[in-house]
Amino acid sequence: MIETGKIREHFPILDRKVWGKPMIYLDNTATTQTPREVVDEVCRMYYTEKANVHRGVHCLSQEATASMEAAREAARRFIGAESADEIIFTRGTTEGLNLVAASYGELLNPGDEVVLTVMEHHSNIVPWQLMAARRGVVIKVVPILPDGSLDMDAFRRLLGSGRVRLVSVAHVSNVLGTVNPVAEIAALTHEAGAVLCVDGAQAVAHCAVDVRALGADFYAFSSHKMYGPTGVGILYGRRSLLEAMPPYQGGGEMIGHVSFTEGTTWAALPYKFEAGTPDFVDAAAFVKAVEFIDRTGMENIAAHEHELLEYATARMTTEIPGMRIFGTAPGKSAVISFLIGNAHHYDTGVLLDRQGVEVRTGHHCAQPLMEALGIEGTVRASFAVYNTRAEVDAFIDALQRAAAMLL
Repeated sequence: MIETGKIREHFPILDRKVWGKPMIYLDNTATTQTPREVVDEVCRMYYTEKANVHRGVHCLSQEATASMEAAREAARRFIGAESADEIIFTRGTTEGLNLVAASYGELLNPGDEVVLTVMEHHSNIVPWQLMAARRGVVIKVVPILPDGSLDMDAFRRLLGSGRVRLVSVAHVSNVLGTVNPVAEIAALTHEAGAVLCVDGAQAVAHCAVDVRALGADFYAFSSHKMYGPTGVGILYGRRSLLEAMPPYQGGGEMIGHVSFTEGTTWAALPYKFEAGTPDFVDAAAFVKAVEFIDRTGMENIAAHEHELLEYATARMTTEIPGMRIFGTAPGKSAVISFLIGNAHHYDTGVLLDRQGVEVRTGHHCAQPLMEALGIEGTVRASFAVYNTRAEVDAFIDALQRAAAMLL
């Protein structure tokens, strides 16, 4: 059971006001707020342990290196990877997906097929388009059903071409909240002789993730969407695949030996994919975010968010005139994308903001999905562990006032 009052004590920003009203933060899909202990760890690193990691023989460098490698192990444990060597630090989910597209993409040949879904975030579309243009690869797209769930029959048909080499899919849709059946997708993908890349950005803060149980070959996520600092992400890759892939970027740290006459060799995993100085300060702070989730309990977080989702959805559909909710798949995550009649999403967002309710408006970096839905964008409210039923009530009151002005 979540004691929301105690949870909120960890997040000083939740006490601030917006336009003179108590702030209600419902933009958690874009980024979660950060608990005090994460910020304190950033300060501790800068004040007591800032030195470039790896290669340094002095004490400070050794301590900073130990903190960063502890973060790698924390990430390994958090997602159930077999080895810390399979954990690559990135700037976020976007860079992780770009790394896979650019590096694994070098192993693909003209005519090979990559399967995506219409619900993907742009960061899981554009890197593959860039790779396809370079390599002559063909992109195929899985549609969705009316409730926002993936059309698995269509997916099976696409796999039947015999040319699919990679499937890349969101674990959870950032717009619809749909939780895709990743384990089933993985089994079908592997049966077809392809590998599976998963965008886990919207999953890791809301449900337990075990990459081996899921069958993911690559799994990317961001710290800032799971109560951690910005600028840090994790890419998990199966060792055999990472070893076969060329480096993503060149520079310090990722080399074995550099020579103008003898050529250059690469460092062992995971450093082969970590060129340059990493964000070791925020990597260390990422551990505190993992510890916060562990203390709170992922099952508790999921249950709390689901209760808020059900409560908010029921009130929105019965009490707000003209309410249109997009994404009603069973077991969806705590995300509600909606429109009030034909009112523009920006107008709704501005009216909510003036009442202290912070939501996201627009296409949510998912324009192909918006096109499939026949709309330009939505208003999106998304919940986290620190949100309360009282905040949902205030959100509904704000929606009612907004609807009265818009309809």
